[in-house]
Amino acid sequence: MKPAVPNSELRQIFGGSSLLRKSVLGALAISSVAMLSPWAATATDYKLKIPFGLEASAVVIPADNPMTVEKVELGRALFFDKRLSADGTIACANCHQAKFAFTDGMPVSTGIGGQKGGRSAPVSFNRVFSSAQFWDGRADTLEAQSIGPFTNPIEHGFSSHANMVGKMKKIPGYNKLFMDVFGEEITIANVGKAIATFQRTVLSGNSPADRFDQGGEATAIPASAQRGLTLFRDKARCTKCHSGFNFSDEKFHNLGIGWDDNKVDLGRYMVSQNPEELGAFKTPTLREISRSAPYMHDGRFKTLEEVVNFYNKGGVKNPHQDPLILPLELTEQEKTDLLAFLRTLNGEGWQQATEPKSFPQ
Repeated sequence: MKPAVPNSELRQIFGGSSLLRKSVLGALAISSVAMLSPWAATATDYKLKIPFGLEASAVVIPADNPMTVEKVELGRALFFDKRLSADGTIACANCHQAKFAFTDGMPVSTGIGGQKGGRSAPVSFNRVFSSAQFWDGRADTLEAQSIGPFTNPIEHGFSSHANMVGKMKKIPGYNKLFMDVFGEEITIANVGKAIATFQRTVLSGNSPADRFDQGGEATAIPASAQRGLTLFRDKARCTKCHSGFNFSDEKFHNLGIGWDDNKVDLGRYMVSQNPEELGAFKTPTLREISRSAPYMHDGRFKTLEEVVNFYNKGGVKNPHQDPLILPLELTEQEKTDLLAFLRTLNGEGWQQATEPKSFPQ
């Protein structure tokens, strides 16, 4: 979608304020997309609030899934409802808990019957800025990601999406809500649209690091973290992958995880069949990183200290390791400073993502 006001005019209006200009452009784009809704006469446009430090112009909202207040609330119910699993014990929220930065705090996720998956739960905030989802990017959209786990035999455990929709149709409250929000009966596509819409409201920004680096607030982070920021951009080479406002290049890299203990997960290669992506995984955001332990796609590292030491050694060498991964030769003080900076990346914008007081009956 193009903004209603030409970019050239916005530049004249807002001059050199790129952050403000991007925020206005993003807000216009969001409003324009929302106007496409066939239910605009009855739906309430959802005004996405982008915390400081994030870029509103980078949001990814499909034209066929505009954000409305009603759809957000339906998605909230679906996200937290354990009835949307084969045995009624697992909700999306089981693996994406606010207290663990919307992970589950475990090395690998647990689904129905206590079954263990093969990968850790990735964070589910700031997904509005990304198209490809999951560690291996196998879902092209947040809508596709939102319904993927339902038919995973280890996760939600439904034999098919049709089986899940059949169970949902036995709940009168959901029948009414889907008719109100989408103007049609429950479909798995609209389940995905509703959950994705809710997930797009879960954000993390306005961290102390943002206020120091972008806001010019000199005392927002301590001196050690300020030194760590310099290391982050320079000697520690972190921005080679953890770049941009969301601290992720949205690309896939082989760090060597699993090559040291013969537990190699082929990762992105299973999706792309590209030999250059064998053992590669998507760069996660570093926002809220101090709350999302354990780390890596298999949850092998319990602490950030272990992660920094891993990178300092240059990962694990293997035939497919990304050439960006090199030994860093950080001193102990430099590692301490880098860790201090990483711990300033906790922010706000996710606190409203709470469980509904009641569910459709």
